[in-house]
Amino acid sequence: MNKQLLVDVRPFNISTDKINESISENNGKLVVKGVLQRAESKNQNGRVYPREVLLKEVGKYLENQVTERRALGELDHPESSVVNLNNASHNIIEMHWDGDDLMGTVEVLSTPAGNILKELFKSGIKLGISSRGLGSVETIKEDEHGEEDTVEVQPDFELIAFDFVSNPSTQGAFMRPVNESVQPKTPENNIERIINSIMRG
Repeated sequence: MNKQLLVDVRPFNISTDKINESISENNGKLVVKGVLQRAESKNQNGRVYPREVLLKEVGKYLENQVTERRALGELDHPESSVVNLNNASHNIIEMHWDGDDLMGTVEVLSTPAGNILKELFKSGIKLGISSRGLGSVETIKEDEHGEEDTVEVQPDFELIAFDFVSNPSTQGAFMRPVNESVQPKTPENNIERIINSIMRG
């Protein structure tokens, strides 16, 4: 089977009330935690990641990227199988399993893209966390209830990164500041205005 770029998104939100508290508790850095990916669950793209497939790749990612502090991700949806350092916005510093949920701790970096990401969070913008990988898929027919076909990710899947994107799906779990559990706010904000303000310094 031919491998393709597989991108799957889930919501990622953080309360504006708790951001400053998170920064003060983490030596000036914004650190958040929450669900990065979910096994054995049909996502918004109709794909299912078998637990054993994710277990294998998460183990490799922990050993080769997370423990060596190079589990970098980008801001926005890259269409590449490599991480572009010019657009790196964050680093995954910890991952663990809670049932079928892959939980992670994310440190926002003081890079240009990281500063934009931090300002978007501070303004209450709703973002998504996106897993990016290479792999093949196989279609599995649904039962007689007329649901759409399910696509199962195959054992050749390779995890590349987790990115922040502007198009979260309606499924999944919200992220929160480390040591905090709060309800997200959804104020009306203009993303372009925020980014332009940051770029102007």
